[in-house]
Amino acid sequence: MTPESEYVPSAAQATGGSKPTAVEKPDEPAALKERYLRLAADFDNFRRRTARETDRRAAAQKEAFISELLPVIDNLERALNAESSHDQLREGLQITLQQLQQLLRKHSIEADDALGQPFDPHRQEALAARRDPSQPDGVVLEVFQRGYRHGNQVLRPAKVIVNDRDRAEGHRHAG
Repeated sequence: MTPESEYVPSAAQATGGSKPTAVEKPDEPAALKERYLRLAADFDNFRRRTARETDRRAAAQKEAFISELLPVIDNLERALNAESSHDQLREGLQITLQQLQQLLRKHSIEADDALGQPFDPHRQEALAARRDPSQPDGVVLEVFQRGYRHGNQVLRPAKVIVNDRDRAEGHRHAG
């Protein structure tokens, strides 16, 4: 008898005398249970992968939308910083900007306040270097454009001017 066979024919069965009788494998219920558990685990893994993929796509769409929204905030900030005699226009711009900033906070998007902080190439882009002996070397002297992040993920690096105390007055570094 081989382990793979499902029945053992008798001499009479081999010559066509009667129907074969099934010989049950003693481990057949255990094998079925193991197969069931594997299928259940595979389905559970599939369900988790699908949920992760759906979450990843939703996050990517959200970040793309917010990246498109950031230039609107930049323009509103520029308008607020411009000299204006129209108080109502200025007030309307301030309210709009506050609403947009509130929307970003609602989605855990934060502006990076880089001014006065040490330069971080992972979160900031240096547009230029300037010498200011009253400030520490490598500190952000000016923020040209704010950076934004979602948790630790940088959506847009801040564009900054960095202090370079070794820089000679009037001399510009290439870069």
